[in-house]
Amino acid sequence: MVKGLLADIEDGLIRVATRGFSRVIILWLLSHGPLSGYGIIREMRRLIERDFTSGVVYPILYDLESRGLIVGEWIRRGRRMIKYYSLTDEGSRVLKSIRDLFHGTAGAVLLDFMGR
Repeated sequence: MVKGLLADIEDGLIRVATRGFSRVIILWLLSHGPLSGYGIIREMRRLIERDFTSGVVYPILYDLESRGLIVGEWIRRGRRMIKYYSLTDEGSRVLKSIRDLFHGTAGAVLLDFMGR
């Protein structure tokens, strides 16, 4: 019983950490060039080795877009229309602020946390 409870707590903490960091990862991914929602999901799965679904990623994309940090553009690919997301100037500024944060004490804490 306790072992199952601890596993649930661990899974919950990992889920909270990855979802909380997802916005930063999406901004970082888009700093390298436009991606479709599916491309973002695929890259997040590859980088974090966790199962990211459209039900998690698309609400984040809509939120980032509504805040003006990313912009979506519909592009025709064959018979399909696919929305590609790009970082806005404001999104680049926010990403730079996050990078600056991690160059300071927060970065040292994170490196210590990772055992480096």
